[in-house]
Amino acid sequence: MGASHHDVIPRTSRENLIIFIALGLGSFAIGTAEFAAMSIVPMVAHSFGLTDPQASYAIVLYACGVCFGAPIIALFSARMSRKRMLIAMMLFYCIANGLSALAPNFETFLIFRFLSGVPHGAYFGIAGIVASYLVPPNKRSQAVGRVILGLTLATICGVPLANFLGQLVGWRWAFALIAALAALTMALIARFSPDVRPRENASIVSEMSALKLKQVWLTLAIGAVGFGGVFCVYTYLASILTHVTHVPATLLPVLLAIFGVGMTVGTVVCAFLADRRMVPTLGGVLLMGAASMAGFPEAAHRFIPLCINVFMIGASGGLATVVNSRLLAVAVGAEGLAAALNQSAFNIANAVGPWLGGIAITSGLGWSAVGWVGMLLSLGGFGIYLASVAEEYRTSGKSITEME
Repeated sequence: MGASHHDVIPRTSRENLIIFIALGLGSFAIGTAEFAAMSIVPMVAHSFGLTDPQASYAIVLYACGVCFGAPIIALFSARMSRKRMLIAMMLFYCIANGLSALAPNFETFLIFRFLSGVPHGAYFGIAGIVASYLVPPNKRSQAVGRVILGLTLATICGVPLANFLGQLVGWRWAFALIAALAALTMALIARFSPDVRPRENASIVSEMSALKLKQVWLTLAIGAVGFGGVFCVYTYLASILTHVTHVPATLLPVLLAIFGVGMTVGTVVCAFLADRRMVPTLGGVLLMGAASMAGFPEAAHRFIPLCINVFMIGASGGLATVVNSRLLAVAVGAEGLAAALNQSAFNIANAVGPWLGGIAITSGLGWSAVGWVGMLLSLGGFGIYLASVAEEYRTSGKSITEME
């Protein structure tokens, strides 16, 4: 069934549930690939005879693939069926991860990791658009949240499962698992997803119009800076458990699962609140993240307080859903490119957060200093948010209490 870009597609609640499960499974596969890769680095390093820092280039190349692929695919698919694009991207993702599992040497492994990242951002962008047109306008943040929920659930069970597979039968099987999840997603979308067609006047030029909008750039910057703190803390949790909390490394899966549960709760709550008051929710989650990370250095010394704190930091990851919904709201007529660029922005956060955290640690500030770095990044995102609010007030005359 076709639908114009502006229609709500009439479906039964059961049909919608199946489509949301299919879209969420795709984000689950992508989330597992993105987060599990960090925990598989030592295995890859051992397999190819490298150091851990050398093997971590695989993560960097994946992020480069995301940043490269997201805007390119969004632009050149402007006039294509959303359903066909989702199927094509999951097929590409399946093949690239399957090839990663078969890579004979590290050089080809890097190439396949870059290629795996290419459809990542555009998938989230287009899946979010399809999801948003299955529900009334006042529930679109929750629809986008359901797609991103797959990624947050990946941090709870997908990442530990991939890591367990890697330890049991080798890291290559972790990528084989991801390829299988992508293939299943492709089959479900082909069978159940409606054919959401682009607007009649959709084109590369109309998508590029998003780049002229100041609010699009401000919203992307909020994600790129504000989310950096979450990645900054997450990356160093294993080392902090050993060097600061002084508990066995076997407790790491527990802590990572608590982070994932926090992120899942944060995504659901933030999506619910954003459908009521999006702009205030955006500012609130940034401040909540800053406060949580400010408490991290103190909480890191004892396991139970650390668990509570990491749950709160995970919950601030609900920022991703609000930023995505905000982009769909401000980039009218160019939603595809804006939503895809959102993934590029979050992968910038994925690179900048751990990099700044590493500088703080190596400069002698200690492992738990990543909390202070995370706090500064969250506050930096809040500063950009205030600039966005001021710009909206300048152009529309609405104060923050009047903004949707």
